[in-house]
Amino acid sequence: MKHQARKRFGQHFLHDQYILTQLVNALRLKPEDNLVEIGPGKGALTHHLLAHLPSFHVIEIDRDLIPILQNITEPHRLTIHNVDALKFDFTPLASSDRPLRVVGNLPYNISTPLLFHLFQYVSIIQDMHFMLQKEVVDRMVAEPNNKRYGRLSVMSQYHCNITKLFDVNPEAFDPPPKVDSAILRLTPHSTSFTVNSYADFSKIVAQCFNQRRKTIRNSLKSFLDATQIEQLGIDPQVRAENLSLEQFIALANVYSSFCAST
Repeated sequence: MKHQARKRFGQHFLHDQYILTQLVNALRLKPEDNLVEIGPGKGALTHHLLAHLPSFHVIEIDRDLIPILQNITEPHRLTIHNVDALKFDFTPLASSDRPLRVVGNLPYNISTPLLFHLFQYVSIIQDMHFMLQKEVVDRMVAEPNNKRYGRLSVMSQYHCNITKLFDVNPEAFDPPPKVDSAILRLTPHSTSFTVNSYADFSKIVAQCFNQRRKTIRNSLKSFLDATQIEQLGIDPQVRAENLSLEQFIALANVYSSFCAST
């Protein structure tokens, strides 16, 4: 069954067998793994995964791809969810002894909001392996004092340890995207960072990077004053890209405490 890639779904179907094999090898699958594949498309990766697992779940928004996926294997081996992954509740798929492993060639036009959606479920996720735009991956793994370091870096690293595995060129896809891609592994932290308010932490990080050319003294002037910043051992004259994750957490906690006392 032929299927024309749809721009509105950001479809670029991975077909390079070497890359597919490399991705599956990186997963180090076990038969008992509780796997979810996001955006299986026409099933190129799905075929490889079925060689290692007795059954798993796939989430595919394009209803025209469902018959293709249904013909890949027996119904009991592949549970197909024809829904938008951005709105999908992953909780029912996991249990205390079977955390989720998530894999997928994510549509690049929704990759960032989809990542933030998945971060809500890190307590039930063992790990995630994704194909993403290389620029996005480089931003996610960026360290402080790097121009690529930004809100996505901080928020991603708050939730997970992140490892870039390897780059993938456009010719590995049909149709080829106009950008390079990369595969990365995200492993939720075994212990959570201590933040008084995740909402305040998210707000502080966003505020700093929305005005990243300003010093944090200026970008945070409606949140904290220079004295409060200095008391944390942070120079108020530095910019957002110079702050570590731990320093953002410290700023957010002071802000939360200040709000609670006023």
